[in-house]
Amino acid sequence: MKPKKIWIDLDNTPHVPFFLPIIKELQARGYQVVLTARDSYQVCQLLEFHRLPCQVVGRHWGKSRILKVAGTCIRAAQLMSLAFREKPDVAVAHGSRAQTLSTLVTGIPRISIFDYEFASVMGFLHPEWAFVPQIIPASVEINAKRQVLRYPGIKEDVYIGRLEPNSTLLDQLGLNHSDLIVTVRPPATEAHYHNSEAESLLDAALDLLTGRPDVSVILLPRNERQKTVLQEDWSEWIAKRRIIIPDQAVDGLNLIWFSDLVISGGGTMNREAAALGVPVYSIFRGPIGAVDKHLAETGRLKLLTSADDVRTKIVLERRERIPWSPNERSAALDCIVEGIISILETQSLPNNSVEPACRPTAIQEGWKGGEGY
Repeated sequence: MKPKKIWIDLDNTPHVPFFLPIIKELQARGYQVVLTARDSYQVCQLLEFHRLPCQVVGRHWGKSRILKVAGTCIRAAQLMSLAFREKPDVAVAHGSRAQTLSTLVTGIPRISIFDYEFASVMGFLHPEWAFVPQIIPASVEINAKRQVLRYPGIKEDVYIGRLEPNSTLLDQLGLNHSDLIVTVRPPATEAHYHNSEAESLLDAALDLLTGRPDVSVILLPRNERQKTVLQEDWSEWIAKRRIIIPDQAVDGLNLIWFSDLVISGGGTMNREAAALGVPVYSIFRGPIGAVDKHLAETGRLKLLTSADDVRTKIVLERRERIPWSPNERSAALDCIVEGIISILETQSLPNNSVEPACRPTAIQEGWKGGEGY
């Protein structure tokens, strides 16, 4: 008997580390995984970095909404051809619009995972199953045709335990070990939810950091267009090696671990730092989701809303690193994997799960979740 087949689509950079342990676990259980990816941001670089075999289909079409819609439709058509050929039993993604459209035509049942309730998708195309963090409150309406799974913790808990600290990364980047190391992730300027205020906060943060001679900044542009702009705007400090833009993809978790603090305009890096216990400041200026609100309320994330916040709230000091022991198992990972397997085998979520939080809930109306561009 042929193993059942799971189609996973990697639509954005954070999806690569998120799905890595899920893929590994599903394959260890004897399931076949068909992997596709969109050539956007650092997706292809991370696939190469992790030596992950994958079929790259389509690309990012920039900031224009018209081109985004056209590009999504073109990619959906390309994915349909692959889906008809591979005949997967279920499709899984963290908010892939193109996969959503392709499953509508091919009839493949779909699992949609998301952790930011304000990112828009085609609201009328509800998945059969939706997986969300338990932290998103019941008051947030979630729509799925069959069932909703709430997993414990946050998305980053799925893979954060895979970190194996390796200080050679600092040497590869040419960093002075005695410097205060700050990792900075610019806002997603091409995302539909982008607020230009975040760019002003980025400038204020870089002004603050370059004003300290003992600070080394690792700046991580989202794409080549953004990289070109940042290289022009901050050329003096890049030439002095006070701001370093890596030439290729780096191990993000390792970089965060060896940073004294993180400043980011993107949700994933903020939450990765929070999960690792690294001081993190968010310059994201879109609607704040339930997960980030929870992290801010519990003191694991500081939200910056103005240039004055940047100057007065960011604490530039060396952090004390606690001992770290890798642990590839997590309740979030087990819950998501068990949910996928149960759907494959029974067309339903498990009633008795590995964690109390990991249980199917009643269907609600009005979900407009997904992963932003």
